Amino acid sequence: MAGRFNPRTPTRTTVRGGDLHVPAPTQPPHAGNGKATRHYTPPTPLDLGLTLGPLRRGPADPTFRTTRDGSIWRASRTPEGPGTLRVALRNGTAEAEAWGEGAEWLLAHLPALLGDTDAPEEFAPRHRLVAESARRRPGLRLTRTGLVLESLIPSILEQKVTTDEAYRAWRLLVRKYGEPAPGPTAMPDHMYVMPDPRTWALIPSWEWHRAGVDAKRSSTILRAVRVARRLEEAAGLPPEAAAARLHLVPGIGPWTSAETLQRAMGAPDLVTVGDLHLPGIVGYALAGDRTADDAAMLELLAPYAGQRHRATRLILLSGHTPPRRAPRMSPRDIAAL
Repeated sequence: MAGRFNPRTPTRTTVRGGDLHVPAPTQPPHAGNGKATRHYTPPTPLDLGLTLGPLRRGPADPTFRTTRDGSIWRASRTPEGPGTLRVALRNGTAEAEAWGEGAEWLLAHLPALLGDTDAPEEFAPRHRLVAESARRRPGLRLTRTGLVLESLIPSILEQKVTTDEAYRAWRLLVRKYGEPAPGPTAMPDHMYVMPDPRTWALIPSWEWHRAGVDAKRSSTILRAVRVARRLEEAAGLPPEAAAARLHLVPGIGPWTSAETLQRAMGAPDLVTVGDLHLPGIVGYALAGDRTADDAAMLELLAPYAGQRHRATRLILLSGHTPPRRAPRMSPRDIAAL
């Protein structure tokens, strides 16, 4: 387990880009006309939407936009400050532009973001459905952002509520307490960088309530941002140690840590346990058992040890899900209480 710390006391540990262990840039970014640019050619086919799609929190996520020309825009709070990244694929090459204090950091980490640290060749399908899903999506890569908090906070908001509720809360809080994303006048409208840890900590209780966030989730976020620097360091740890560090914060369990580290670290073997639907989906796809629980799911995924997260993504992408019998979970209007 990682060294213990008090999740209620801020620390002074700093985070450096080198701690993330990403490959050195093959082409250094360069600045010009108020922006930094970089071209990167992935060694294997890349599907930009499939790779970066998990970073979007709903169709109106103010930190993520897809434009008609196929470009993906992301607004992030990096260790160097706020930054906006635009990525587009042209003839197999990723053309990237970045703005803001975090521009150079974003471009330096572009290969990892696009799956350069991923190893899909290590994946061996054991089921026909998984093999067919993998064959149809040769460009799927597991992204690695190197940023923990930007995935942790929305994952906490998604605890035990509908996705629509969580997406709404994220959208409202980021727009109200974040800052406009740096970039050109031609960038998509209403893009924001999420608030910094201090701003999250100062959001008054009634604003959490208006966003539909109950006290349990807001308290977990407040505990997390107090030790934000220590949590950001988790991106440079082995997955088990990273998860253990996150679990030291009360309110963060295996479901939340897996959802966070799958994105921040590109961890190919971290399975989301404790999910309401995933065990039944995996059980139905691999064994025709829609009643599977976490234990049964993990047993079915055992042949994919080391790549279990990739296996679950391919199962979800296959669309082979059990017919719905029970009514959908109804949203709770916390703000009206």
